[in-house]
Amino acid sequence: MTAEPRTVDPPKHPLCAMTTYELRDYRHQLERAIAFSDEQNPVPPVRHDLQARLDDALAEQDARVRLAHA
Repeated sequence: MTAEPRTVDPPKHPLCAMTTYELRDYRHQLERAIAFSDEQNPVPPVRHDLQARLDDALAEQDARVRLAHA
């Protein structure tokens, strides 16, 4: 049984325009898709794109935390 690779649709808005909840949910989708990709052999090429998008989402969340504590 071959599992179908998971994809995460790009958000409808730029990360900076997303609500905190939208950003959180998007991050969770990316994390689940990456975990799924890591279980595949070989790891699908889309995994690198997912990781880059996750890095961007995490950076946006970190920036919001810094602003909240400034």
